[in-house]
Amino acid sequence: MPSSPPRAVHSARLSWARQAFSSRSSGDNEIHRGGESSADCCSNAGGPCHEGGWVLDVTTYLTPIALRVGGLLSSPLLSENTLAVYSLPPLAFFEITPVHKHTESLIMPLSVQLETPHSGKYEQPTGLFINNEFVKGAEGKTFEVINPSTEEVITSVHEATEKDIDIAVAAARKAFEGPWRKETPENRGKLIVKLANLFEENLDLLAAVESLDNGKAINMAKVDISMCVGCLRYYGGWADKIEGRVIDTNPDTFNYAKKEPIGVCAQIIPWNFPLLMWAWKIGPAIACGNTVVLKTAEQTPLGGLVAAKLIKEAGFPPGVVNIISGFGKIAGAALSSHMDIDKVAFTGSTVVGRQILKAAASSNLKKVTLELGGKSPNIVFEDADIDNAISWVNFGIFFNHGQCCCAGSRVYVQESIYDKFVQKFKERAAKNVVGDPFAADTFQGPQVSKLQFDRIMEYIQAGKDAGATVETGGKRKGDKGYFIEPTIFSNVTEDMKIVQEEIFGPVCSIAKFKTKEEAIKLGNDTTYGLAAAVHTKNLNTAIEVSSALRAGTVWVNTYNTLHHQLPFGGYKESGIGRELGEDALANYTQTKTVSIRLGDALFG
Repeated sequence: MPSSPPRAVHSARLSWARQAFSSRSSGDNEIHRGGESSADCCSNAGGPCHEGGWVLDVTTYLTPIALRVGGLLSSPLLSENTLAVYSLPPLAFFEITPVHKHTESLIMPLSVQLETPHSGKYEQPTGLFINNEFVKGAEGKTFEVINPSTEEVITSVHEATEKDIDIAVAAARKAFEGPWRKETPENRGKLIVKLANLFEENLDLLAAVESLDNGKAINMAKVDISMCVGCLRYYGGWADKIEGRVIDTNPDTFNYAKKEPIGVCAQIIPWNFPLLMWAWKIGPAIACGNTVVLKTAEQTPLGGLVAAKLIKEAGFPPGVVNIISGFGKIAGAALSSHMDIDKVAFTGSTVVGRQILKAAASSNLKKVTLELGGKSPNIVFEDADIDNAISWVNFGIFFNHGQCCCAGSRVYVQESIYDKFVQKFKERAAKNVVGDPFAADTFQGPQVSKLQFDRIMEYIQAGKDAGATVETGGKRKGDKGYFIEPTIFSNVTEDMKIVQEEIFGPVCSIAKFKTKEEAIKLGNDTTYGLAAAVHTKNLNTAIEVSSALRAGTVWVNTYNTLHHQLPFGGYKESGIGRELGEDALANYTQTKTVSIRLGDALFG
């Protein structure tokens, strides 16, 4: 008998078992994603059987289930409708291999031991973090987390449903109306700084977990965690500097305006920068005195759950920060439409952003911040330092595997240097190391999921079908994992899908322009307006073009250089509001005006 089960296998010890497990039809294919049946533990209450802290909740790992009991039985004990296990010996060792992606909790503990090549073994929470404790989901559902480098299951985590959202929101409301609202701004700041210090102490672990379920290169993941540290410290410093003002109207009245927290904030973060977005959202929200229910992306829940442990370790009161794992159509929708949530912040696609805005408006008209998609232009003028420009253009599109809302996916080069630029750019892109995210020299890891991989490959095929020229890349890298070669298209037209639509992968188009006016027109020819860049040695050109481009951020002779002190957000369909900097505080405060009459009675 093995001393411990493999990652995707859960074990339980039973002092004695005489149970019959009968299957039932699920009927919810959208939620269960292909699950046709499940098996329930036949206890008196129809619920889980407990022994020694383990929960044996024999529900959907769905047919077929591979079951071996103590080595006595080597074949599956599963018919189409019934799984029966009778008179098992004491301390029977179960190995149960999950088959389907989306299941109900079977023998799912609240933490599992995992291992990464970078950090070694560590304890991975799998529960929902509510009221400073990891708990099982109310409906006992779990879902699998896939390693995008190997396409194998890392582990399963507990899934939040509407019931869990209600519980988490109630915890956040209780904290907001209780101890957290009475906490001094100075102490709030100290707690946030302590959280930042814990991130710094656990940098290697957090980066490794980020690389494990997201697939980003470990060196890039370390930069992300360092930026988390800086972001949290920055907002820890802001906590006691959120000030009001006195407004003089006449001698008989004393007026002041003050900033107050909004209340309970829902935060829905994406999978491309899981922990960085965690910090971007939580930092300003709690600095302003709000409480939070944050939903991680279903593709990348692991880092957020590890970070949740640090919330408790830092000393935050229960309910101030609640971290849940779940699907957008269930947990995300419940958060967006919840009547006891005062504000929702979302980072993700424009399509989903519209749905969240509608849900917020049709529920209790909650405040909304949206950081959405982009199709950003990277404009290179003939007087630019070509080698420097190529370096930043390469980084601008292929950084984070192209999975960046502000990726410079539309490259425009002045025609006098176009041919030279294209040749040198494709040579530079071909040098990008694509592979194992834990390898020291890797620049580009896998795309985050099969869904994203397939979507990107469809865009590449669409570009080929439309007549664009593949200068480099255009194919899958290897035969395992969601790796895609850095891809550059030339001979494109403005009406092509690959030019107009956000691909969110390592794919860019490159086209030429003649004049400054044409470059501005091309740069603005998009429904998005998140970011842009200008490469030139001429200061007048830099200022004139950056002023004319309708984008929330314009970089000059650089790209993707974000900082927690600088506001970030989009024009047009790229979002509402700003993340980072002092501007982010406005997302999490509301203004109250107080007017005190000092003079005599109105009529006297």
